[in-house]
Formats: sequence, structure tokens, C-alpha cells
Amino acid sequence: MEKLNILFFVSILIFLPFAIFAQKKSVDLIVQNGTIVTMDASRRVIENGAVAVQKGEIVAVGTAQEIAQQFASNQVVDARGKLVIPGLINTHAHVPMSLFRGIADDLDLQEWLTKFIFPAEAKNVTEDFVRVGTRLGIAEMIRGGTTTYCDMYYFEDAVADETFKAGMRGVLGETIIDFPVPDNKTHAEALAYTERFVNKWKNNSLITPALAPHAPYTVSTEHLQNVRKLSDKLNAPVLIHVSETRKEVDDSMASKKLRPVEYLESIGFLNNRVIAAHTVHVSDAEIDVLKKYGVGAAHCPQSNMKLASGVAPVPQMLLKDLAVGLGTDGAASNNDLNLWEEMDTAAKLHKVFSDDPKVLTAAQAFEMATIRGARALHLEKIIGSIETGKRADLVIVDFDDLNQTPFYNVYSHLVYATKADDVRTVIIEGKIVMRDRRLLNLDENVIKKDANAYRRKIITSLTD
Repeated sequence: MEKLNILFFVSILIFLPFAIFAQKKSVDLIVQNGTIVTMDASRRVIENGAVAVQKGEIVAVGTAQEIAQQFASNQVVDARGKLVIPGLINTHAHVPMSLFRGIADDLDLQEWLTKFIFPAEAKNVTEDFVRVGTRLGIAEMIRGGTTTYCDMYYFEDAVADETFKAGMRGVLGETIIDFPVPDNKTHAEALAYTERFVNKWKNNSLITPALAPHAPYTVSTEHLQNVRKLSDKLNAPVLIHVSETRKEVDDSMASKKLRPVEYLESIGFLNNRVIAAHTVHVSDAEIDVLKKYGVGAAHCPQSNMKLASGVAPVPQMLLKDLAVGLGTDGAASNNDLNLWEEMDTAAKLHKVFSDDPKVLTAAQAFEMATIRGARALHLEKIIGSIETGKRADLVIVDFDDLNQTPFYNVYSHLVYATKADDVRTVIIEGKIVMRDRRLLNLDENVIKKDANAYRRKIITSLTD
């Protein structure tokens, strides 16, 4: 009997771990042992935390011990000594224009556009150009921890295809403009293309297709109203440049007796699906209008500085709780797609412009790159923070380099000290797209080779 009892207890000791494991819920991925910067409503920061992911969704967030007691996975990412943050959100870009990086600098917006960019696009932009430029831009963004971007360009179906293949999230708008462009020569063609594009991608897990009328000064009133009607029909977002320069506002006042935001309101264009890029020269009353209609805004500080477009009234927007995020604009006017630089610049620019060092804090700048940026894109229910029920877009940031030492305040370090190279691993929709600085879905050598081939073509086209 004593021997049987011994065997019984030995069997319990052997099989107990398996029984405990069997009681745990199996998930696709666990990120553990990192400091979780949740950006949830209470702004929890969980030291030695963990995140459990199943089918692209965050199913639990807590301490590493809590997650280990409840969940098990064959795929575990150890974030020990690192931060786990929500994926960064770039609220305005023209990603294929990465191939025009540096072709024309130190110019104002109108000269830059009319004398260099529009002619270069007319001579060079094809679907293949767009694919090569998109792959280049996406690789740069993922390397810097951006997991979602908002784009406006031509051949946007090709942009969507490359974005999806790379495993990245995008709000992607087909440009509609009142002159012939590489993919569509008339307004009717552009609307037809856009409707096909939206219907093709509207139920995709990563791609949110959108309509993108370029600006109030390049699209007529009738055509803007056509865009609004099509957006209503398709329930699709609308991306548009608004009040980027003082000249745009002056011209609007001269021709319409209304400022751009006032004009868009007057023609029934604004609603809570609109995302307005730049919004540099908007009045307090116009901020109220944007807030009234639930319009999202994209603040692009470096591009606006480089083109001397002005300084957007972001502190006033934040005081009124406007949904304003950060954008890089295209690499042709920035000249990179680095949201860490945009965070740092936004915080510092508004301090010096207002003579108030407290006017836009590091925490607010990081919020604009995450959860407030998600609000600007009308996607705050699915991305922007690390919370149960949201999509698993996570970035693991190294906090042990020289520029991170010593560590005191998490938001201060993220905004003022962190560099794109500090990003180690990127997860989008629960899938690892970069592990330890190595891109898994993109070939960097091929991307650079293809981009340099276009460099030679572009140089030749500019000298013709």
C-alpha cells in the first residue's frame, strides 16, 4: 500500500504541470517582461508587464505573472529591459513620393509643387513607380515603429496591395484632382477608379480605403460635393489638404469670401469621416467647426517648417480636445518618414513659438502619435492603445542604449531621447513584421536597388 501511495504522488508531480498548462488558454502570441505603456484612458504603465494576442486581437494586458497564469503560447517575445508601446500612427503621408526625396528643397510650397513635383510626377509616375516607392516608404516606417499610416497618392490600389503584402495597416486615399494625372485623366475617371478601389478593399483587415480630393483650391465645388456623395454611398473616409499655407487662405477669401474650413462647411463637405491634413492657418472659430463635425486633423510640423508654411495652432486644438495626430507628409518635403522626429519637433516647436515651455508636453506629443492619432483617423476603437479588444499593433523599444541612459520619465524619454534605431521589434495585427531590426516581409537590398534605378530615371527626366 505504501508503495502504491508513493507511485500515486509521483504521478501527480509528473502530470501536474501538464494539467496546469492544459487549464491555460492557448493564444497565438505573448509579449512578456517589458514595461507596457498602454495609452489607455487611465494611461497605465505596467512594469514587468505582458500582452496576450489571439487572431490579431489583444485578449489580455497585465503583469507578466498574471498573463503567465492565464495564457500559454508557442510564440513568446521577451521584452525584458524594453518598452512595449502602441504602434505609432502617421496621419498624413504621400508614401510613393519617397522616390522624390531631395529632388527639390528650400522652396515655398507653390514653387515646389508647380515647378518641380507636378512636372516630375507627370514624367515619372506609373504603377510600377508607385509600388517601388511604397515598398521603400513602408520599410522605412516599419523600421521606425510606425504601424499605421494615412496616404494620399495615385494608383492607390497598388499602394494598398504593397501595404497589405508588407503586413502594414493603412488608411489609403486615391487622389482626386481637377487636372489630368498619371492614373486618371478626368474627374469621372477618378471617381470610377476610386469607387472600384474602395469596394475592393473595404472589408480588408489592414486596409481602410478612402477618397482623397487634393485640396479646396485644386478641386471644384461641384467635384468636392461629388466626393462627399460618393463617400456617403460607400461609407468611406475622405482625406484632404486644408489651410496649409497663408496664400491658400488669402486666395479663398478673395474668390469665395470664406476661409477654407468655412467654405468646406458651407458646401456640406465636412463630417466625421473627414481627415484634414496640415490645418496650419485655421482660426479659433474654424477649430470649433472641425470639432463640431468630428473632423480629424493631421499636424505635420517638419514639412510645414521646411516649406515655411507656418505653425499650426495645435495647443489651441488640444485645449478644445480636437482629434489631431502627427504626420510626416511625403519624404519629398520632409525628407523622411520618422515619427520620433515629428514628436520631438512638435513638442519643441510650439514651446518656442508660444514662449511657453509647458504648452505642449512630452506626454501630449506621444499621445498625438498614438491614441489621439487614432482618433484623427477615426480608428480609435481598434488601434492607438494597448487594451483588451483592440488590434495587436505593438512596438518594442530598446531602453538600454547610451541615448536612453539614465532613465527617469517614460514620456520624456520616448519623445526627447528615443530614435528610430531604438525600435527593435514591430508587431502588426498580431504578426511580427520586424524582429530584432530585421524586416520579415520586405527585402531591403531589393528595395534599395529598385529605388536607385528610379533615381537615374528621375534625374534624366528632369534634364530633358
